[in-house]
Amino acid sequence: MEVGVVELLRTAWVAATMPILVAAVPCSWLASFHGAVLGFAKRGKIMQSSSQKFTVPQKFFCHFYVVAVAWTTLLLVATSMYAYKTVPLVSESLLYPSIASHFTGGLHIVSWNKVHSVPVSYRYSIWRSVFLLLLMEVQVLRRLFETIYVFNYSSSARMHIFGYLTGLFFYTAAPLSLCCNNVLEVYKFSISGVAEFIVKGKSSMREVEFDWLQFVNSLLKLGWLQWIGAAIFFWGWIHQRRCHAILGSLRDHSEPNDEYVIPHGDWFEIVSSPHYLAEMVIYAGLVVASGGTDLTIWLLFGFVV
Repeated sequence: MEVGVVELLRTAWVAATMPILVAAVPCSWLASFHGAVLGFAKRGKIMQSSSQKFTVPQKFFCHFYVVAVAWTTLLLVATSMYAYKTVPLVSESLLYPSIASHFTGGLHIVSWNKVHSVPVSYRYSIWRSVFLLLLMEVQVLRRLFETIYVFNYSSSARMHIFGYLTGLFFYTAAPLSLCCNNVLEVYKFSISGVAEFIVKGKSSMREVEFDWLQFVNSLLKLGWLQWIGAAIFFWGWIHQRRCHAILGSLRDHSEPNDEYVIPHGDWFEIVSSPHYLAEMVIYAGLVVASGGTDLTIWLLFGFVV
């Protein structure tokens, strides 16, 4: 299952990126294909009012981030609990009391009792996934907030249904790509916990103990690449937030305004689409934070670029 998920994601990213690459080739006999790809990508003011077939309201952007927040949160909680219970990045001497407590507390998931046998490299790979999902959670939460409270989409603004489906695909596949190498173990751990709950019932389950200090300490033990990646991520994150605030302020909330207004401030002074540039910086930060060796995350970054 694990290999299947990784290969499926890589195939999906390649398949999603190839039409964009082909359309970018400066060849006259690809002009119609280039026009079709641009048509799928158009939305809002750049979409002609006469070409509204197979379109949905642009305010459906909110759906992307509702899905993204729900899915990323699920993956983050499941992966964090698996990392915390089975592969904490603490000294070996601190593991034995925890293991003993599991034995004295009765029957528990077998993997919880094998912390000391897990290779260090595997522990770090799990916690890197947790770290990446935390960054992704910060991103999608902000985007959901902006979609609801910052952008005031015109009632006439539309986007192509293909672009809508592409957005749903992206925000489903992107969070999964950040933890796909460990998804099998996380899935088994989660299913075991659910099965234990069903068999024992809530009254017979041991109270879940979660030490936030140990959780944070495990994250702090990650390497310098993770923190450099996080710095790059938040650099892009901050500028994207500023650029989106500028764009959101251009529309008069009291009455419709279809005139195009040139934005000014922040990265708008140096590039025409700074919010997209910031998006590339954000995902470049995720590549660096991942260690730069995961092909799936590189393919995710390639799609964004």
